[in-house]
Amino acid sequence: MKKTQILISRESTSQRLITLSIGLIFFFFGILKFFPDYSPAEDIAKKTINVLISDLLPSNISYLLLAIWETAIGLMFILNYQRKSATILALIHLTLTFSTFFIFPELSFNKSPFSFTLLGQYIIKNIIILSVLISLLTQNTTSND
Repeated sequence: MKKTQILISRESTSQRLITLSIGLIFFFFGILKFFPDYSPAEDIAKKTINVLISDLLPSNISYLLLAIWETAIGLMFILNYQRKSATILALIHLTLTFSTFFIFPELSFNKSPFSFTLLGQYIIKNIIILSVLISLLTQNTTSND
């Protein structure tokens, strides 16, 4: 096997592990939302969505749509189906999670903007996933996009 082929193989393996990992996270968090009171983010997700969509939908419907959205993103990554579309959907989703910092800062921060509550920590860790998704989106891949 040539050195170039080995590098391509390693790159593909690492990308696949990343997309599987992200897929499992989205799938698991999405599935939890189908069962009332199973997701620790249920209350804040409902409140945030209600503000973002100006209460256009009942919170149980908007929360169900969020569950479907997250689960679909997860399945797309797990099955390696339309990875570019899955990446864009995930980027939109994660970007919206940061809106909680601005809509409900009292729930995200303790004393200053650098002292996070548990919820704030839960949200800020999305920077890692966001960075990986941007990296995946900008890479030239030959997968089934």
